[in-house]
Amino acid sequence: MKICGIIAEYNPFHNGHNYHIEEAKRLTGADYCVIVMSGNFVQRGSPAILDKYARAEMVLNCGADLVLELPSFYSTGSAEYFAKGAVNLLHKLGCVTHLCFGSECGDIEILTKIADILANEPPEFQAMLRHNLKLGKSYPIARSQALLHLYPELTQSLDVLSSPNNILGIEYIKSLLQIGSDIVPVTTARKGSGYHEHRFTTSTVHASATAIRVALGEGRPISAMEEQIPPVAFEIFRDKLSQIPPMWKDDLSSQLRYKLLSERNKGYEEYMDVSPDLSDRIKKKLPEFTTFTKFSDLLKTKEITYTRVCRSLLHILLNMKKQDMSFYKDALDLVPYARILGFRKDSKELLTQMNKTTSIPMITKLADASSILSEDAYNMLIRDIEINSIYYGVIADKIGQPIKNEYTTQIVIV
Repeated sequence: MKICGIIAEYNPFHNGHNYHIEEAKRLTGADYCVIVMSGNFVQRGSPAILDKYARAEMVLNCGADLVLELPSFYSTGSAEYFAKGAVNLLHKLGCVTHLCFGSECGDIEILTKIADILANEPPEFQAMLRHNLKLGKSYPIARSQALLHLYPELTQSLDVLSSPNNILGIEYIKSLLQIGSDIVPVTTARKGSGYHEHRFTTSTVHASATAIRVALGEGRPISAMEEQIPPVAFEIFRDKLSQIPPMWKDDLSSQLRYKLLSERNKGYEEYMDVSPDLSDRIKKKLPEFTTFTKFSDLLKTKEITYTRVCRSLLHILLNMKKQDMSFYKDALDLVPYARILGFRKDSKELLTQMNKTTSIPMITKLADASSILSEDAYNMLIRDIEINSIYYGVIADKIGQPIKNEYTTQIVIV
């Protein structure tokens, strides 16, 4: 049995994602497709516009067989931790044969070559990286320059090191190498609009998720996105948004302001991604806070990107501390359980196989979690539920209804 894994956010699911699933199955000859998907908070430091159950329903109706939730500590992390958490989860299932991801370059050989260097970190590379960091360069820039300095033959691949999906792809392969996984990495060339493309027209077939979010944020009618999303997924998209408005970073502004004010005296260095310099900058600029997005823009510098600032602020708001990540990484080997968000009824053979091979518990009902998880693993799950409750609390305020209870929410079955 061939099983292809895909790591994604689907914020929201669109034609490009649908193409990727089809290509992944074609290239790998997979019998089944397993998705590891971010929950309610995503890597760019923001809430997902639709909740995880709605997004799982969209992809399960478009070719996926099983959707697992990537815990929030990884879904909101840097490219490295995002990849480590997701790859670790797929590896522990024990039956995934391939990992297929989209990339701008579409060249698995060059991505693997770079990943191998980063996974092994030869001494000269480490020294050059430390040198660049001491000069005040951001980690991504310092790493890219160290690679190019020591391996000038990679100069022709400069774009590979600066494109977001290439970077994630490199991190996926690096993670596979570091844990000695048998999962085979495969890449498809990204089709259509670029990752950061903010606009689409009536002639656009593969708009980016960013462009769809921008259109929603500008108040364009949902019907304007119909050509960008597969028909069955669009019906779900339209139905969900008719009930609950999309979630945005600025919906978290009041909670973020309170959190920052309440901890101003001690600073914010204990939180993931927050450096001493950024902590000081937050304290200095706090009187100018108006909204999440405007404050993020105010805090960004040449060394700290807007996305990095958003992630840092989200980590502060969600109480995600560096010591927590260290504990999960060392004591729990990153991901100690697989939480199912949804599956297809005709994929029972996949679930049967997975139950035989997995080295971690599969969670379908939260009520059963305490009896099948270790104490530390269960505490990690509870933390994730608490984090998601912030998302659902904001939704409850927006629509004037009680907060969603994950213990009584049924997984998606199509």
